[in-house]
Amino acid sequence: MTRPKFLPDNFTLALVGTVILASLLPCRGAAAVGFNWLTNIAVGLLFFLHGAKLSREAIVSGMTHWRLHIVVLLSTFALFPLLGLALKPVLTPLVTPALYMGVLFLCTLPSTVQSSIAFTSIAKGNVPAAVCAASASSLLGIFITPALVGLVVTDGSGHAGSAWHTVGNIVLQLLVPFIAGQLLRPVISKWLDKNRSVLRFVDQGSILLVVYVAFSEAVNEGIWHTISLQTLGGLVVVNVVLLALALGVTAFASKRLGFNRADQITIIFCGSKKSLASGIPMAKVIFASHAVGAVVLPLMLFHQIQLMTCAVLAQRWGARDTSGEQAPQPDGEGARAQVR
Repeated sequence: MTRPKFLPDNFTLALVGTVILASLLPCRGAAAVGFNWLTNIAVGLLFFLHGAKLSREAIVSGMTHWRLHIVVLLSTFALFPLLGLALKPVLTPLVTPALYMGVLFLCTLPSTVQSSIAFTSIAKGNVPAAVCAASASSLLGIFITPALVGLVVTDGSGHAGSAWHTVGNIVLQLLVPFIAGQLLRPVISKWLDKNRSVLRFVDQGSILLVVYVAFSEAVNEGIWHTISLQTLGGLVVVNVVLLALALGVTAFASKRLGFNRADQITIIFCGSKKSLASGIPMAKVIFASHAVGAVVLPLMLFHQIQLMTCAVLAQRWGARDTSGEQAPQPDGEGARAQVR
């Protein structure tokens, strides 16, 4: 039976289950120390396998489309942080200071890789350019995200985040394993191609581990005593507003800059997403352990909202006859398609 397109996928359900488990049975003491070591190993293995999987040829083939990549990077690392800061008077009444810090962290993250490419393909966009743009965003995010966090994220008391001091940890835990994977790609790439389930298991398992440890710490610090259902509803509204603005701006800008329809689709999908797979490990490295739970909650909600919204848009655009058609516009026909 086909799953209805508006229902969460199995991984999202697993995330929700992990949060519930951490809320009911949080790890403490020696168990928490053990889980922290396990998550560090899992995250390192995750980036090692991603490094081994990523094709250098795919990156090189798309690098020539520099105008498209610049637009995607500006949307990911400039537009989103500016939106997060500019909307502060509107957003802060809806969420707590800790959650707003999480929203700002969300705004600094790189784009997704797998879903950006998948949705671009479904919508009949420029897939090679999407591979390059999403991969470049993910790699550059290892350096850009900590820098942006240090500039725009505060801890609620006016102090800038300490991300500049954690760049070394980011490089050690994420970039070094990634480079090691790239270097060993000729040796293990064939094995990975035959055992794709291993990468998926490590990918999803590492995220679930980090979420469990983060929310265990947050529960021990009393997170659910400070976040009400009304606040969670406000957080959903904040995420919807951010995504709608990002989709609208990328659609408008890509059209005005003269990109063809396939490139416009690529810019919209690559420039409007934020990576859960990169974001949660980065949050663990950048923020104090007691703050990670609240910081990643906006990202977890945004992840599901962006998947459901972009799935609808990709299916609608992909089903169209593209000959002589105007560029897709989420604030126009695409937006009306979402509500129908």
